[in-house]
Amino acid sequence: MSELPALPVTFRPGRTRAVLLTAGTAIFVVITAVALLLEKLGPGERLSFIFTGALMFGVLALLARVKVVADESGVTVVNIAGRRRLDWAEIIQVNLRPGDPWVFLNLSDGTSLPVLGIQPGIAKQRAIEDARALRALVEARTTRDLP
Repeated sequence: MSELPALPVTFRPGRTRAVLLTAGTAIFVVITAVALLLEKLGPGERLSFIFTGALMFGVLALLARVKVVADESGVTVVNIAGRRRLDWAEIIQVNLRPGDPWVFLNLSDGTSLPVLGIQPGIAKQRAIEDARALRALVEARTTRDLP
């Protein structure tokens, strides 16, 4: 087993995040510039263009916020629409199988939780390393917590 990362540690898809935020900024700037440069638009129409650009940026920023934070007491999974806090003992297994879009956590209640903060999209090797690190942390923490 490789050396465990120091806690707290945050896993997030860095390249994907950079692409999403850059694209969101570019979209907002272009749509705003178009709104300001089109002379035939009224104030309400200009505002609706700018609002649309801001909305598109907001959606991409929401997609870019995904992460996993592991600390001494457990793991916090931040996905697109929510956040979930898990104790180490609740996590049974960390899975990243070939073809999976992101890591899945098998939980003690019989459910599976997607973890979008570790995804092999743009940086496959980084996602594999992060999944292994999280798996090693889970194994170390749940073994240590057994009576």
